[in-house]
Amino acid sequence: MSRVRPWRLAAGFAAAAAVLVFDSSLHHAGELGARPARAAAVALAMAVWWLTEALPIHWTACVPLAAFPLAGVFGRGPAGDLAAAVAPYFDPYCFLFAGGMMIAAGIEQQGLHRRLALGALAAIGTDPRRLLAGVLVATASVSLWISNTATAAMMLPIGLALVAQLEARDGRRLERYGMALLLAIAWGANLGGIGTKIGTPPNAQLAGFLERSGTPVSFFEFLLLGLPFVALMLPAAWAVLWRLGRRDAPAADAREVVRTQLAALGRVSGGERAVAAAFLAVAALWIASSPLTAALGARIPGLRTAHVEGGAAMAVALALLVLPAPGGGRLLPWRALSRVPWSTLLLLGGGFALAAAVHESGLAAWMAGRLAGIAALPPLAQLAAASTATVAISALASNSATTAVMLVVLAEAAAPAVRVPVLVAATIAASCDFALPVGTPPNAIVFGSGYVRIPVMARYGAVLDLFAALAAALWCAWAVPLVLG
Repeated sequence: MSRVRPWRLAAGFAAAAAVLVFDSSLHHAGELGARPARAAAVALAMAVWWLTEALPIHWTACVPLAAFPLAGVFGRGPAGDLAAAVAPYFDPYCFLFAGGMMIAAGIEQQGLHRRLALGALAAIGTDPRRLLAGVLVATASVSLWISNTATAAMMLPIGLALVAQLEARDGRRLERYGMALLLAIAWGANLGGIGTKIGTPPNAQLAGFLERSGTPVSFFEFLLLGLPFVALMLPAAWAVLWRLGRRDAPAADAREVVRTQLAALGRVSGGERAVAAAFLAVAALWIASSPLTAALGARIPGLRTAHVEGGAAMAVALALLVLPAPGGGRLLPWRALSRVPWSTLLLLGGGFALAAAVHESGLAAWMAGRLAGIAALPPLAQLAAASTATVAISALASNSATTAVMLVVLAEAAAPAVRVPVLVAATIAASCDFALPVGTPPNAIVFGSGYVRIPVMARYGAVLDLFAALAAALWCAWAVPLVLG
């Protein structure tokens, strides 16, 4: 059930009113009149509601549809402002994310995701050290393509079965190792989502934000930025988890559990083969999106990489809806679409609308003048400050809401030379919350298992949070100029 928290809601209204009443510098911003102040008031209210979860975050994401036209922040008249507020909700990246999540639902429907996860565990090994690494890598691998929440929910029963088998063989409760194994699911789901443009909503938010400001990022380019960072972080996460779990690690392994669950799946079905082929086809189109855009651009004026990627995703998703499954029914039945996080599309659109209003109202230029001091810091210091601040905020708010706020602020705060690396580092850092159950849905899902204790999770997770923030800064300082120029 969706919750509305009246006092937190009132805090957002109060913050907006304070801007309108007391900030004279914003209220008299030259020829722009009150537009920057009105945009700031709406943006601040949305930020408060997102960060405090006064409303469900997708409800807050719909505020621009009413508030921006009423406030006239775009300066185009009632009809023009309404059109400008609505357009971001139909951004090509919304279609890319929707298509990607529909394809993921098809993979889940046919059971391929479970086979891939168990296969990874069997390949890596099932002694205590390797089992911990296997759960981490298998979860991250699935989370590259399926939402981190769905991945954690899928992996949790497997993790609990592994812990139960090991405890039965040892005849004791594995408090520390069990906690480490289940945290590997949460942390692996969080990290895996960083690797691809569709892995988690903040990635799509960043891609859309950058493309609107003249720096398009193709699916392959994002893969070059995200996947190596995931590969860098997984050993660090394993080291922290093994330090936690080695105190009571079992002597036996879980080979039998993995073999039993793999055997229970039976032979690879025709449905699994079909969705695997569909996924490989769309992945190839995503990776080849830049040359495809270049080839088609001469015939289709205004074509963007996002159009090609979003079109490919939706075309394959619609094909799964109509193609028959070998065992009967459709590869993607309509009822399976209930697993798609449709509310996330509103969040993406709301973030894009907020960014557009902040820029076009003149608020962005006003913010740039007030935050000029940050741009004077050394480049690496700007990156470190951005990623550390984002990790800290994301510990208490959703990564999507944090990204929506930080992209707008940091775009104006950072020096032009490091603007894009700062935005990429902040987006990566938004998904690097390992310390608290409220930080991400996978953390909350695993916390509900009964094995995870908040003080222990916070102590070990905070170490990884800090390492991730610094790693994101260093990685983006080197890799973003290399990949994006």
